[in-house]
Amino acid sequence: MNKDVLAQKEADVAELSQKISDSSSVVVVEYRGLTVAEITELRNNLRKEGVDMKVFKNTIAQRTVKQLGFEALEPALKGPNALVFGTDQVAPACVLAEFAKTHDKLVLKSGIVDGAVVDEATIKTLSSLPNKEGMLAKFASTLNAPVIKFALAVKAVAESKE
Repeated sequence: MNKDVLAQKEADVAELSQKISDSSSVVVVEYRGLTVAEITELRNNLRKEGVDMKVFKNTIAQRTVKQLGFEALEPALKGPNALVFGTDQVAPACVLAEFAKTHDKLVLKSGIVDGAVVDEATIKTLSSLPNKEGMLAKFASTLNAPVIKFALAVKAVAESKE
């Protein structure tokens, strides 16, 4: 094999390895049958949520996941695939599932979430969850609720004593 070709493949494996390591969520999707305009629309939707999509050769992806210990992901790496990377565990799944509702040619296959290989059903379940900001808002309201109830109770007691 030509040294330049081998060096390029090693660089691609290193790049993919770094992207997977830096991401909280990686989703494998099959995009066969989507038009260029639809893929561009999908990329724009992903970019709005801070999510990146990239196409790697399946052999490069298979070699990388094997090196990183995600062998269970290998069966999903057949056919025309794209890898979607997100720093938020939920954002890639949400955008992809929403897009797949109107574009049935986009197929969610598998992924990696927080260092564990997950299947299509788990990705669809993740897509129904709110994103990080939504979860933080729910958490804050949960913490705030007892304080508000206590304040209302104190106010009611104070008003009854007057």
